[in-house]
Order: sequence, then structure tokens, then C-alpha cells
Amino acid sequence: MQKILLVIHDAPYGTEKAYNALRMAMTLQSQHAGQAEVRIFLLADAVFCGLPDQKTPNGYYHIERMLKSVIRNGGKVKSCGGCSEARGIDQLPLIEGVALSNMKEFAQWTIECDKVMSF
Repeated sequence: MQKILLVIHDAPYGTEKAYNALRMAMTLQSQHAGQAEVRIFLLADAVFCGLPDQKTPNGYYHIERMLKSVIRNGGKVKSCGGCSEARGIDQLPLIEGVALSNMKEFAQWTIECDKVMSF
């Protein structure tokens, strides 16, 4: 089984980087079930993707729902603790299944994974 790490750098809304990364994660899980282990690391402004209770207009993509789908299907999601602290959100609750992490674990995931994709 290939381990694939998707690194998201941008905020959940404003660009479509987080959206496209999560689309890729969900496609890997649905089209290559049993062949790919998906990991997501939220870095820089992407740490906002891990916050619950997101409100989006009808018909607009919803990052929280997408992350929950990835997690429900066995994906692992970590959020940079230093980035969260710098943005004043390190004490806020996260979506269930998203955990604060650090550069040490990010580096370990990078070494362990067969492929790393950056969004």
C-alpha cells in the first residue's frame, strides 16, 4: 500500500488549494481503496481548515465536510501546532479526527510516505 502525504498551505476559502487537495484525497480513497493510505498535514493558513462549525453559502464547497469524509475513510489529518499558535487558534477545538502536531511529526510523515503532494 502506498502512503501519500498531501500538504495544504492555504486557508480553506479564498483559493481552491484546500478544496483541490481534499478532492484528490477523496478520489484516492474511493478509486484506489486498499492501495493508498492518505495523510494530510495542515500548514500555515491551512490550519484554519481544521476548525469545526464552518458556514458556507449553499452550493459552495465545504472543507469541514470534506475533511470529515477523508477521516471517516481512514485518512489521518494533522495540523501544525506552531502555525496554530502563531494564529491564536491553538486552544480552539478541532474537527474530530484532526490533531495538533509539530515539525518533528511532519518530517517523520514525509520520510514514511512514498509520495508527497503540496497544495
